[in-house]
Amino acid sequence: CGECGRGFSCRSTLRIHSEERPFCCPDCGMGFKLKSHLITHRRIHSGERPYECGECGMSFLQSSNLISHQRTHTMERPCECGECGKSFSQKSLLIHH
Repeated sequence: CGECGRGFSCRSTLRIHSEERPFCCPDCGMGFKLKSHLITHRRIHSGERPYECGECGMSFLQSSNLISHQRTHTMERPCECGECGKSFSQKSLLIHH
């Protein structure tokens, strides 16, 4: 790092440390640290939703959103509260609880 002198084995890790955002969206100018994040973001502009639920046909920008959605069909609740035993379909819902 040019600021603090800390060494990093990966250029992407240095970008995260330095807040550098070299991958810019040509549509809106928003910058990203990782190229994969830019690719996902560009789907907002293109309307591409490549991850489709086989059960109901809903589609999503990210595979993680599809996985969360599919739990509405399976009733899977893998996130359990250690204090009361109540379970949730998403970690964020458990944290909010």
